[in-house]
Amino acid sequence: MTNALTATALRAVDALDAKGFAELFAPGGKITFGNVPTLEGRDAVEAGCVGFFATIDGMRHDIVNEWVVGNDTIVELTVTYTRKDGRKVAIPVVSIWTVGNSGLIDEYRVFFDLAPVFA
Repeated sequence: MTNALTATALRAVDALDAKGFAELFAPGGKITFGNVPTLEGRDAVEAGCVGFFATIDGMRHDIVNEWVVGNDTIVELTVTYTRKDGRKVAIPVVSIWTVGNSGLIDEYRVFFDLAPVFA
């Protein structure tokens, strides 16, 4: 069974809804995509997502496994990206986040290799 926050977060990113995704973060929440510098704060999270979403035509997250341990969630996914040329590319992804006392995300990390998406 998928955790409610997981479902909400994935629904937002699959809809390319940067604002909706950023609203899931605490005001000082942080996100790190791979080896890209960490973005801190909702505005930075939203701006980073807007920038990335502009490079693709869409994406779909399919959960392979999900583990929720205390305030931490680990999700193994297959993410299918729709490129600007219409081609679809699926890659493995792991996302890990921690929820604070506010019920919002304090820290979110995404581990993936996007090279196949842009090859």
